[in-house]
Amino acid sequence: MADFKSIRVIKGVKTLEIDNPTSFPLIGMGAQGAVFKLSEERCVKIYTNTLQAKMELKALKAGQHLEFFPRLYEYGKNYIVMEYFNAPTLKEYLRNSTYIPESITKKLLSILSEMKKAKFTMVDAPLRHIFVLENEELKVIDHVNAFQRVHPVPLKLLRDLNIILLKESFLTQVRKLEPGTYETWQKYFNQNKMDYRNIPVYSGGYGEGVKVDSAISQTLIGAGHQGAVYRIAEDKCVKIYGKPEHCALEKKVLLSNQKLSFIPKVHEKGENYVVMEYLVGPDLNTFLKKQTTLPLSVTERLLNILTSQKQAGFKQIDAPLRHVFVTNKGFKMVDHVFSFYFIQERPLELFQNLHERGFLEAFLEQVKVLDPKTHADWTKKPIPLTDEEAQKEIKKIPTEYRGKREHRRKRDDHRKNDRDHRRGHYRKKDHGHNKDNHKKRSGRRK
Repeated sequence: MADFKSIRVIKGVKTLEIDNPTSFPLIGMGAQGAVFKLSEERCVKIYTNTLQAKMELKALKAGQHLEFFPRLYEYGKNYIVMEYFNAPTLKEYLRNSTYIPESITKKLLSILSEMKKAKFTMVDAPLRHIFVLENEELKVIDHVNAFQRVHPVPLKLLRDLNIILLKESFLTQVRKLEPGTYETWQKYFNQNKMDYRNIPVYSGGYGEGVKVDSAISQTLIGAGHQGAVYRIAEDKCVKIYGKPEHCALEKKVLLSNQKLSFIPKVHEKGENYVVMEYLVGPDLNTFLKKQTTLPLSVTERLLNILTSQKQAGFKQIDAPLRHVFVTNKGFKMVDHVFSFYFIQERPLELFQNLHERGFLEAFLEQVKVLDPKTHADWTKKPIPLTDEEAQKEIKKIPTEYRGKREHRRKRDDHRKNDRDHRRGHYRKKDHGHNKDNHKKRSGRRK
């Protein structure tokens, strides 16, 4: 079993890069490392950073007396062998539930209480890190930040419950079971309540995601290269941008296409933010992970989005799977910052996404039946399946700023012509004046 040490996990540009020469299957991957199943009882987490391995090891050692902690078996400089749980996460367990069972609430409160007694500063756990075993026994994983981040109240837990519409049910039970805990949490939220218009979001620089304030992470539902998204109501979220120019680009697309069925409804806008409808449902990438074949209905709806984009004058024709959400109102698409900014005639990222899922060939065959002309346009030259190949087809057209630059150019040309005209006029006057003076001076010398 020691050959798991030959597995290499490296931090890549967009995701982890894994070299696994063993037969141990990958069962999980996160920000700090990747997890591989060693047996029915054990798994190994291999870290990209040895410091993070030390941080989690310290937490696991401190929590070995806690029933909800995974058992620690072995560790090294960049790995930890621990207990494996073949069970659903609490997020999966509560899916489609209209209320949270009181038995689960009691166990969550017990876990939070034990974390506090163990002197952990992060008294919290997202739903995806909590496993539900038989008899509703709960186990909690991923303790890298147990002594690093300060969460005196369960911000991530409440955020996740809010997303699946169970936060109010949970808090009602907390208020009944532990009134003191409920009042402590409410006091914390009242003291730390912030107007989303003033939430700081900073650009991470070229090719990097935005930077956000972790103190308000309880409502953060996503962060990308251009902005961070916070849920501010049951049916609303706000996207706050690191750069005002990115906000201007996306506002233009959203506001000019509110009639399109796949565009989220905009409720409010500002210089660096847009409040829009919150989309309830999985993204299409997650949805297709559970499909063995590509449903024709998915192809029909994707084709409708892409043809609607073209008809509406979008310059970038694409629908990445992670940007398309399956909702009870149909498919909705987010992230339109560059829809009017790049020229892209084929859905290149969608092609790559479907290829990764093993559905590209089926998708193209279905498109060929549904819309032969579009299929012919897409396949008249080879479909690029790498980022490098795809980038060759994409052209930048900074439409938002070209007009301003053109205005400045014309203004500068006008000013230059005006200056040249005045200079020419003055030179003519000075030329004549100097000529007369020259005659006068010449006469005196004679």
